Amino acid sequence: MSDEKLRRGIIVEAARMMYSRSETEYFRAKMKAARRLCRGWLKPSELPSNAEIRDEIQRMANLFEGNSRYDRLREMRVEALRIMRMLAHCRPKIIGSTFTGHIRQGSDIDIHVFAASVEAVTSSLDAEGIDYDVERKRVRKLGEERVFTHIHIRDRFPIELTMYSPDKASFVFKSSITGKAMERATLAEYEAFLRNEYPDSDLENELAAAEAAIDRFQVYRSLLIPLETVMQDEHYHPEGDVLYHLLQCYVLAREELPYDEEFQLAALLHDVGKGLDKHNHVQAGLEALDGHITQRTAWLIEHHMDVHKIRDRTIGHRAHLRLKESDDYEDLLRLGACDRGGRVCGAVVPDVEDVLDELRELARMYG
Repeated sequence: MSDEKLRRGIIVEAARMMYSRSETEYFRAKMKAARRLCRGWLKPSELPSNAEIRDEIQRMANLFEGNSRYDRLREMRVEALRIMRMLAHCRPKIIGSTFTGHIRQGSDIDIHVFAASVEAVTSSLDAEGIDYDVERKRVRKLGEERVFTHIHIRDRFPIELTMYSPDKASFVFKSSITGKAMERATLAEYEAFLRNEYPDSDLENELAAAEAAIDRFQVYRSLLIPLETVMQDEHYHPEGDVLYHLLQCYVLAREELPYDEEFQLAALLHDVGKGLDKHNHVQAGLEALDGHITQRTAWLIEHHMDVHKIRDRTIGHRAHLRLKESDDYEDLLRLGACDRGGRVCGAVVPDVEDVLDELRELARMYG
């Protein structure tokens, strides 16, 4: 293999790993790609640049995601503006792919904020009812250890705020991709950038629409959390409360169809209506979830009680035939099996927040 063909092969293989998110660091992706393509050892200087990998990732994003990528980029940019205005007192600066346009499926919004304390940032998020996690990450580089504080916002798009002290606001950070000064913009610069990028748009109206948009995962959370206190008939549900049952069902559904978000949501949410109307929980749940789940997930939830009738042979012949006409009939039977299997006393289940994070990541990866 010629040097040029090897270099091109490393670019494509490293980009593939990063696009699929099996690897997140440029250097590690390049080294893994080099090891796969040649048995010899390559010097770091002989590897392609991060910029070459990034450009190949963009080519893949354009190929696999098409025009939807540009619509998502615009929505992400408006969402970034909303957060930056909310945190204007922390002198925010947008960086990364949302600013440069190099997004792909699963990309997040990256913003630097400058504040003397975490509370200066989180108090604004709390006031808006925004769900977030604070992470303190230790990084050792060139023999020096530093602690970076990241605030991860769970919303329509994943957002990562990286905190720095106020005296770093004018510091010029270097890009790990180009090795040059990192591309970033203050709030005023970013607003001017958006007006120039989208001259025909009404930015304020788009911003108002973004503020009104509801994060579906917050809807799921609000319906699930109260179910911990909703107990069930011990004869049918010896495991106890509704939430415990649904978490068991989710685990079984994840094992059954690990990449099917719609099916996993049906398992997790099929009984949320029991916290709203115990006498008609299916309809109550569907009304609460209306607009926040797909048609397929809604169909599975709507008919999950019919599986019990199918199993004990009390369902009418015509009703059964109508169900069989659906392409999702086999998945409905799978959901019924998860429903029956999720009734074990003492079963180990994940936390609600962890489940929702897993589903968010599945949505990021596969849309």
